[in-house]
Parts: sequence; structure tokens; C-alpha cells
Amino acid sequence: MVKINTKETCTSCGIGLVEVGYSIFECPNCGEEMIGRCKQCREHSTQYECQKCGFKGP
Repeated sequence: MVKINTKETCTSCGIGLVEVGYSIFECPNCGEEMIGRCKQCREHSTQYECQKCGFKGP
């Protein structure tokens, strides 16, 4: 099974991931949930939480 790395909104603030500078990655704890981060939340180290395992990151 191939996992497709897709996420449409920022996990922290909910804004659409359309601007240059966003990132999408698997949860560093469980690897089962995709985390989306907009440029602003990345730059400000806004906290995010994995919906699958509850892991919190900056």
C-alpha cells in the first residue's frame, strides 16, 4: 500500500496550505497521521497536536 502525503489545512490554525513555505510530514511519534504546517505557524513555532495519538509539537 502506498501512502500519499496529502493534507489540505494547517494542523495548528486551520488555514489552507496554499502559500509557499508550508510543510507536510508524518507525525514524528506514530507516523500514521499527516501534519500540515503553514508558513506562519512554522515561523512562530505554534503548537500542533496529532489527532491520532495526541503527540504535541512546536
